[in-house]
Amino acid sequence: MQHIHDVLDLRAVTPVFQPLIDLATGRVLGYEALSRGPAGTAWESPMALFAAARAAGREAELDWICRAVAYRAALAGGLGPDLTLFVNMEPTAWRAECPADLAPVVDQARHRLRVVTEMTERVIAEDPAALLSAAENCREAGWGVALDDVGADPMSLALMPFVHPDVVKLDMGLLRAPDDPATARVVAAVYAYAEASGAIVLAEGIETERQLEIAGVMGATVGQGWHFGRPAPLPPVLPPAARLPLLPPPSRGGRTPFEIVSAVRPVTSTTKKQLMPLSRHLEALAGSGTEPPVLLACFQEARHFTAHTATRFERVARHSPLVAALGAGLTAEPVPGVRGACLGDDRLRGEWNVIVVGPHRAAALVARDLGDDGADGSRRFEFALTHDRGLVVEAARSLLHHLAPVQVPALLTS
Repeated sequence: MQHIHDVLDLRAVTPVFQPLIDLATGRVLGYEALSRGPAGTAWESPMALFAAARAAGREAELDWICRAVAYRAALAGGLGPDLTLFVNMEPTAWRAECPADLAPVVDQARHRLRVVTEMTERVIAEDPAALLSAAENCREAGWGVALDDVGADPMSLALMPFVHPDVVKLDMGLLRAPDDPATARVVAAVYAYAEASGAIVLAEGIETERQLEIAGVMGATVGQGWHFGRPAPLPPVLPPAARLPLLPPPSRGGRTPFEIVSAVRPVTSTTKKQLMPLSRHLEALAGSGTEPPVLLACFQEARHFTAHTATRFERVARHSPLVAALGAGLTAEPVPGVRGACLGDDRLRGEWNVIVVGPHRAAALVARDLGDDGADGSRRFEFALTHDRGLVVEAARSLLHHLAPVQVPALLTS
């Protein structure tokens, strides 16, 4: 093979599988599929393979190829619905259609395999709408979702609730730095999410008995790494099935933040002037602490996103994983680092919302304009305030669907 295009055209990707182990019983719960390019070529390693495909403008196609060949091998190896297959996916690949020649095996997998799709947290900020759509698509098939490499980037902790992962995969670097204060912060946040949601914590990269012990202290109940087996073809005789539990899916979209919160929280009427201190207090929460949270806000009209507000949001965006301002007339990036969305003539345009979500804090001020004329500060709103994490996350998720993907320079084919 002379070129990366040959590799992709011939679908010359080979899957290997690494077992996932229940740490309490030692039983195999499933396998993670990993991809390899043609042996002996420059594209044998997955990093080199994906880098070359990215440079050729065919990364999404390679993503489909890797998943499809993993499904085919799992089906051929007799993997049934009780052993779980983990596959990696770039959520942006859902914006690209499945190649026609791969569609049949993908369809078979949806009906015959139990799959957990692994996503990385960096895509949430780049393309939240694609990530949420991809996660919903997986769950419609009865599959699960895992958030991969948690701890590799501290920003992932604030973004974790939006994915609502069934499985949280601790980055292997945490096992190698158990005494680092940053590790403790990650573990505490993952503990909190797992306790609230019932998600499974999986430790990657376990190679020694010591690391196995550390994984248990970190709350992991499932492990993966060379200590249990190196990536290889599926065994000719699969182990007895042991089912890995999945979470109930999160609520679907369709409601606005005010509709979500006001349905279960008391609603009060007041003026914009009276609400401003509370709004600014929530904005200030987003700019404080060692683990900056996500900040999402609706301003109705672009004129309400004032110069002072823009300065505050730009300052928060320097440290936050995701800051967004939504309103009629706002651009895709109203100030550097802040995601924008232009609202049309819809229900959301009548709302003023400030939502903060972090690893250990969650708050939402949701307000609906009562349609007064007159001075801006005297305009009346009905509003509700909540610190209930489930409600806050649901309200925040309803806004992420409005954010368009980050525009990146087009890649030239070669």
